[in-house]
Amino acid sequence: METKTFIPLMIPDIRQEDIDSVTEVLQSGMLIQGKKVEALEQQIAAYLGVKHAIAVSNGTATLHLALLVSGIGPGDEVIVPALSYIATANVVELVGATPVFVDVEAGSFNIDPQLIEQQITSKTKAIIPVHEFGLACNMIEINRIAQKYGLVIIEDAACALGAKQAAVFAGTSGHIGSFSFHPRKAITSGEGGLIVTNDYETARQLRILRNHGIEYQDGKMNFVSAGFNYRMTDIQAALVLSQFQRFNDILSYKQTLAEVYFSALQQSELRLPHVPEGHTHTWQSFHVLVPENTSRDALIGILKEHGIGVNLGAQCMPNETFYQEKYGLNSEKLFPNAFKANQKGLVLPLYERLNESDVQRICDTLKQVLHA
Repeated sequence: METKTFIPLMIPDIRQEDIDSVTEVLQSGMLIQGKKVEALEQQIAAYLGVKHAIAVSNGTATLHLALLVSGIGPGDEVIVPALSYIATANVVELVGATPVFVDVEAGSFNIDPQLIEQQITSKTKAIIPVHEFGLACNMIEINRIAQKYGLVIIEDAACALGAKQAAVFAGTSGHIGSFSFHPRKAITSGEGGLIVTNDYETARQLRILRNHGIEYQDGKMNFVSAGFNYRMTDIQAALVLSQFQRFNDILSYKQTLAEVYFSALQQSELRLPHVPEGHTHTWQSFHVLVPENTSRDALIGILKEHGIGVNLGAQCMPNETFYQEKYGLNSEKLFPNAFKANQKGLVLPLYERLNESDVQRICDTLKQVLHA
């Protein structure tokens, strides 16, 4: 078999200008949360059209803090999609609340709004809709439900900076929105996250909690809460700030690669992603479902042998060991779409350092292996 260059699932596109931006911070001697973090917060807030943005150490920290400032704790229930990265449910557990799982739509992989109301009880305090794989949720309907029952909305937009439903950015129509700068995202700080809100008091509390509970009063440091060390460093902020200058170009290019996938795979046996009308996708992942008679795990191994780095998608969270042992839910019966997406889901490479011929090679190899 001809030896070809291995195509990884993801490689961040770190350019010389990004390195130079980090070097500038290193040479300054001011490495922790400072002017670069403040600049990042201002630029993302302006881009999204929100009043406050708070940068923190990672995407999980954004959700943890959001739950805490929303007053959610023991005895409360929080509605989450059954399909997401495990952190979405873990943070609910970490504040002592109970995650209540709701199945996702078969086409979008986002939480199904039609199934939410039947899971609301007197204990329900919040909904965490996840904009899965970079596709904006149906926030119009989710907001309607939340307003009807007086629920807090914490949007998990970890994968979806720049995604929209109509003209509204993912992460901006709920009470709090959270984003991640993990290396698999369009722009990265290595580890890092950002929380957005339009509420001044929420933003104030978030800033206090991320920094050991410190609030500056009359220029003096005052510990007003038992907070965390969830700060982002200026090194991280400089790295992501530099990439943010070309962010719109990044999203445009990822859309181009997604279109190559659609064109090349439309006649295949795979179930391709669905983008509902009026929604935009940032393509953090190109997630497909393999045929029923195909072993997804075996396919991953074969594709890697052919030089294509692929992986499974998100977790069916109630089916993971911790949640099975604690709640014992029948995921295949209760959350069939999430269960199938987890068992048959396959994520294909989609990032800036790929070119269209790389994507074509991925598609040709995939179709060849499936046919065989």
